[in-house]
Amino acid sequence: MDDDARRQREGEIFRAAYDLLAQHGYGGTSMLRVAKAAKASNETLYRWYGDKDGLFRAMVRDNAAETRRILGEALSGQDDPWATLRTVAPVFLRMILGEKAVLLNRAAAADPSGALGAAISGGGRHEVMPLVKELMQRVCVGTGCDPKEVTDWFLSLLVGDLQIRRVINERAVLSEQEIETRCSGSLVAFRRLLGGRQS
Repeated sequence: MDDDARRQREGEIFRAAYDLLAQHGYGGTSMLRVAKAAKASNETLYRWYGDKDGLFRAMVRDNAAETRRILGEALSGQDDPWATLRTVAPVFLRMILGEKAVLLNRAAAADPSGALGAAISGGGRHEVMPLVKELMQRVCVGTGCDPKEVTDWFLSLLVGDLQIRRVINERAVLSEQEIETRCSGSLVAFRRLLGGRQS
């Protein structure tokens, strides 16, 4: 199977898994159920992903792929870190507030085993956050600020309580205008915060 065919097949498998997750939760979504819904063999799923946790880690990684790509490309060059923040902020916000991430987080909150939460961290946060922190090291040059602390400031300004409000159905999906407004306002406040801490 070539790369394009594999990506297409994975998309079908992921869609089936998301549908089952919405209906049955993490505990009720088995590899066999996913295989049947996606019209794939159970053996293929185990060969590609190892187990159910591996499948969901792959789904989380897929959801975070664009954010990782933008950060990775910017960090491999000498891109202006503020320009990178302006580019990545709306992509990041769409990712963590989108239907896929919200569905995964709702299911993780209801999963008493903690397995889905670990899969989400392993496939998303543990891969994206080191890139964000590396970007913040560049942002912090000349400010005397701690990049880890600054990362927390940025995420608090950008995301706030929006993700949990989406997860508990208290907030609808953001429009593109709302995302743009949220990102521009957060970046202005973030720059002021860092400016006030410059040594």
